[in-house]
Amino acid sequence: MTETRWLDADEERSWRALRRLLTALPARLGRDLTALGLSSTDYEVLSTLSERDGWRWGLKDLAKKMEWSRSRLSHHAARMEARGLIEREPDPDDGRGSIYHLTDTGFQTLAAAAPGHLDSVRRRLLDHLSRDELAVLERISTRIADLPD
Repeated sequence: MTETRWLDADEERSWRALRRLLTALPARLGRDLTALGLSSTDYEVLSTLSERDGWRWGLKDLAKKMEWSRSRLSHHAARMEARGLIEREPDPDDGRGSIYHLTDTGFQTLAAAAPGHLDSVRRRLLDHLSRDELAVLERISTRIADLPD
């Protein structure tokens, strides 16, 4: 068994500040999205689908991109499909999988929410950082997000 590497005071302050940010920012952005008629998870699915040509992703690849379990994505997609935001069809290459497709209604919903969401992102994060700080945030975020599991 390895010895516990306790946090020093600087590390602890940084870790607690990050934990607070990881709680506060998504909650606030989520409340702003709810006022626009979407949940944070709805917006994440719609915006991720919109990134792909043809607005189509296989369940396995979309779940991996979003870092969700296939089960979580499948259950959420069923609710979005009932609202006409996405459609599902069988994946010919994966008997247990599906292909998700952003509908025109889903794209229109995303397009209508995007300006308000971007305003929220600016107001709650970007407008409070200098260009240099944004560059540092990007480097740190990318480095940590790209670490292997």
